[in-house]
Amino acid sequence: MAQDNSSWVTEFILLGLSDTRELQLLFFILFLLAYAMVLLGNLLIIVTVRTDPKLSSPMYFLLCNLSFIDICYTSITAPRVLVALLSGHKAIAFEACMAQLFFLHSVGSSEMFLLTVMAFDRYTAICRPLHYTAIMARRACWALVAACWAGGFIHSFVQTVLMLQLPFCGPNTIHSYFCDMPPVIRLACTDTALTEWLMASNSGLISLGCFLVLVASYALILAKVRARVSQGNWKALSTCASHVMAITLLFVPCIFTYLRPAGTLHPSKYVSVIYTILSPMMNPLIYTLRSSEVKESMWRLWKTCRT
Repeated sequence: MAQDNSSWVTEFILLGLSDTRELQLLFFILFLLAYAMVLLGNLLIIVTVRTDPKLSSPMYFLLCNLSFIDICYTSITAPRVLVALLSGHKAIAFEACMAQLFFLHSVGSSEMFLLTVMAFDRYTAICRPLHYTAIMARRACWALVAACWAGGFIHSFVQTVLMLQLPFCGPNTIHSYFCDMPPVIRLACTDTALTEWLMASNSGLISLGCFLVLVASYALILAKVRARVSQGNWKALSTCASHVMAITLLFVPCIFTYLRPAGTLHPSKYVSVIYTILSPMMNPLIYTLRSSEVKESMWRLWKTCRT
């Protein structure tokens, strides 16, 4: 990626979460455990759903795709963070920083869109059960997942193009453990007010819009369940409750981070831990512990592997 004459920075320095060596070792252990849980938990869900014919409903198809996205999303930042914490090497090349920013927003926004699709799936299953099979046919599910990835790519492409228009001539110190828009844009040596508002309206409104759609869909589900109480509906409501826990971990920190210009408030690198590490780590626990079908399938898979 060639830089013009106004961009002098060839690398950034990621300060990470702490300068204390003892805390760095502690964070390394915590991040390593969290990353291992993300990989093992989500891979287990993917293998379980793919090998058990009983988990062929659209809900589990979407859950399998969510697990794949979580693996990709965490792998964009976690390996580099672990290497930096262990070796103390905090420099990241300009090109690598822009690539990390692009893939982070592409996969992250795809996850937001996918969670919205999953809420639509639950709404259709509970509020329109007679039309559920026709609406959420396999071809429609594939089209929705493809639309999520396409939407994430377009969103991230716009963000990255806006970022590449800015000149970076120093300083080059990022107060975070990965490259993201708020801490990077603060380093540009030009007036970034318009760019900040454009980025906030892009990332922030996507986060807020998806969150409001999710809240509205689950409110409609709750109203439907209360009006027609049965064991099956309460089971569906329990599934929706796990979804609400997942979206809260993801959307609230993202709205706090992106729904404002970067210069109005210093971004918190500790808030970023919630949506880059904690949310992908919690998703397998939330969905498996709240789904008896998945737990039973995992137990059958375990017994099959042992024999």
